[in-house]
Amino acid sequence: MNFEWYLAKRYFQGKRKDSSFLSFIKAMAITGVAVGSAGLLIALSIVHGFKSSIDSKVLGFAPHFTVTTFSSGEPILRADTLLTKLEDYPEIAQAQAVIHGQAMIQSSEEVTGILMKGVNQEGDVTDIREYIHRGKYNLDKDSTGLPGMVIGSKLAKTLNADIGSKLTTYTVEGLPSPLSSPEIKQFRLSGIYQTGIGQFDETFALVARPHAQELFGTPKNEASQIEIRLTDYTQIPEFKQQISGDLDFPYFAESIYEKHSSIFAWIDLQEQTIPFVIGVMIIVAAFNLIGTVLMMVLERTKDIGILKTMGANDKSIRYIFLLEGLFVAISGLLIGIALSLLFAWLQSTYQLIPLSEENYYMAYAPVEPHGLDFVIVAGVTLLLCALSSYLPARIAAKTDPLKVIAYGR
Repeated sequence: MNFEWYLAKRYFQGKRKDSSFLSFIKAMAITGVAVGSAGLLIALSIVHGFKSSIDSKVLGFAPHFTVTTFSSGEPILRADTLLTKLEDYPEIAQAQAVIHGQAMIQSSEEVTGILMKGVNQEGDVTDIREYIHRGKYNLDKDSTGLPGMVIGSKLAKTLNADIGSKLTTYTVEGLPSPLSSPEIKQFRLSGIYQTGIGQFDETFALVARPHAQELFGTPKNEASQIEIRLTDYTQIPEFKQQISGDLDFPYFAESIYEKHSSIFAWIDLQEQTIPFVIGVMIIVAAFNLIGTVLMMVLERTKDIGILKTMGANDKSIRYIFLLEGLFVAISGLLIGIALSLLFAWLQSTYQLIPLSEENYYMAYAPVEPHGLDFVIVAGVTLLLCALSSYLPARIAAKTDPLKVIAYGR
């Protein structure tokens, strides 16, 4: 160990009896760096957690692509032909024809409006089964002959309905009249899903496509839209360009990012702005080091004079105090990293920070630490602290030993 490292380490440890005030200033500087780095790492882990949770919910509930007609409300007349064409794409894992329509739904106590979605009886192209909160995903007829229905938790709460409840649906074209009577069909509530996203949980009711066709009077080969699920959701942007060029008029494809752009935009905004806001804490903590290292220089002025008379050059003096500033930064950084990891464990285990599910789409703040964030935060923190320590270290190097000896300082 060379003498610069030895002296920097001794000064940092502050074992002299007259260095209590300096130790206090040093502890405050370490605390500032620790709080700043921990705050930024915690904020980044929460933002990543939000993004991953909402991405998985939206990508799990909604199809990756929907193919519809340009004319609003116009059905796809030969859905079977379009499905056959889509089978030629190796990127597509599954595609299904879907019946969409507005309807009224009534339980024994309440009535409200819904968006009914008729899907494949054997299985939907989404991961809706993973979000079943009560009951099970079953659209088949029960022992009484009533077909199954799956609805969201908020819709079930609005209807005051539970598993096994009988639900009656009504559809009508135009205004009800003797010549335009509503179509009525009853279902048995078999499953209740909960994604935490209000526009999903309070709106959609899923039934088997044949029953939706009966209710809306849709011919067998017609569909409201075609839903597509890719084998790899990361291919969505590239596949969007491909399928948009291949589909002929009057069809067009809309990706999940376009259909639910407001949700994804909200997450992207948080991911872009929060790190800059919290990052100011690190900048403030780093610049606090200027005062801290400067205090160290003033306290060690006599030592600097002695070192210079013994032959130490400016570079060595500057290096000693630069190292001492970095020791402060590294100590604070290590404490900050430990605090952020401790918070991530506590939050994931005990859910210390609850959230309003209506506003944030989840019941508690999710955390997802990324290794790259730790590398970047550590690098930026050390760089800022090194720059902040350089100016006081430069002042120390310029100290004139003759003046120090002459004035006894």
